[in-house]
Amino acid sequence: MPHLQIQARALGDPTRHRIFRAIASADGPCDVASLTEQFGLNHNAIRQHLAKLVSADLVQESVAAPSGRGRPRLQYLVAPAAESRWGVTGPYERLSMWLAEALATNETPVELGRRVGREEYRPAGGSAGPIEDLAAQMSHQGFDPTVTGSGDVVEIVLGECPFASAVLVSPDTVCGVHLGLAEGAAEAIGGIEVESLSPRDPRTAHCVLRCRVTSTD
Repeated sequence: MPHLQIQARALGDPTRHRIFRAIASADGPCDVASLTEQFGLNHNAIRQHLAKLVSADLVQESVAAPSGRGRPRLQYLVAPAAESRWGVTGPYERLSMWLAEALATNETPVELGRRVGREEYRPAGGSAGPIEDLAAQMSHQGFDPTVTGSGDVVEIVLGECPFASAVLVSPDTVCGVHLGLAEGAAEAIGGIEVESLSPRDPRTAHCVLRCRVTSTD
């Protein structure tokens, strides 16, 4: 079945569609408890709806950072595959809003990206270290990252460029935003620095972030 049809079928249930819209409009990740309270359903019903949304690649599931005793909770964000569909803001809408803000604030593309990277940082949770956390942030932005290498210096290969068409028009501007997004997320994470971004042809992607782990605490 085509991917779009799978997503449409998953959203065909009115309650599930409302849950998806709640996740899409939230300021940060949602969890089962908050959705249960919002919709007045039991935990199992919410989990079943979330499982359908995850299976349809509409929502991403991750483990929240531990907080006290007990099993870490699961949290949910809209998946990159759902962007620009089903009423969800897509990458080009986000980029246009960011650049409009930069015009008003006189920020450079890198400064803009750093600010957005810090503001939109969401902890990866679980036992993720700094490099895994940074890769998770780039995944949330739609870059499809893969970590290569080991030790203090590693590379994150960005398998997708969510702003490919814009890069072809203004590579210095958009790649500057890319670099800033990574640097801002790294600042929010702590224990990792982004040393450089090696751009590639945006149509084939695979730009490379070179990163240095400074602490694993």
